[in-house]
Amino acid sequence: MKTLQLTIAEGVATIALDRPEARNALNLEMCEDLLAAAKAVAADENARALFIRGKGPVFCAGADLKERPGKPKEWIRARRLKAFEAYDAIEALEIPVIAVVHGAAFGAGVEIASICDFAIATPDAIFGTPETMRGSVGATQRLPRIVGKRLAKDMMFTGRRISAQEALQAGLVTRIVEPSALEKTIQEMSKAMVGSPAHAMKLGKRCIDRGVELDPAGAKQVEIEAIDEQLASGKWMGNP
Repeated sequence: MKTLQLTIAEGVATIALDRPEARNALNLEMCEDLLAAAKAVAADENARALFIRGKGPVFCAGADLKERPGKPKEWIRARRLKAFEAYDAIEALEIPVIAVVHGAAFGAGVEIASICDFAIATPDAIFGTPETMRGSVGATQRLPRIVGKRLAKDMMFTGRRISAQEALQAGLVTRIVEPSALEKTIQEMSKAMVGSPAHAMKLGKRCIDRGVELDPAGAKQVEIEAIDEQLASGKWMGNP
């Protein structure tokens, strides 16, 4: 993989976006690499959690607009669909996926943060979705579900960029961590997730992801089904 680095060690997988010279802008090759990385993590039984990070001064500055000039509309559409395929593959992982955001997260960077189960950020993180102002369409689905449609529209229609603190208040990130404490925080989070029963983590993620899309009765049924699956497996708390 030329646009990112994938490592899996001691139960923790890490995808590091690695195009610092392009501010980790998302191009077709990175879409393909993200999809391949997601498949590799899904196939590795030892992977218990995944962190997505960016190398260099920013997390991801958005789509790589430099690859578009001269391309036909069919290519543009196929490139966008490849990004969706990569996003869906990461979002479908059964293990916890956490974005670690520093610096700019614009457009595709916000999309990547949004497909994760949650995101943490350093105080210098800044988020923006200027797609419509650039004559494009994107970041219209997941972000409004996280921060609400009003803030999502404010960001998209006016070019508003929100700080790490504003992102915390809106629910886009769950923690703000000082750079000096970042690696320790990641280690502590990793220890907690790797040390927890994998089956219970998988079922808990499934219940939340499916439950929020349903009415209360449907959501309760999803949890009951998960409880039944856990009991049938013999992997419940207190069972020797």
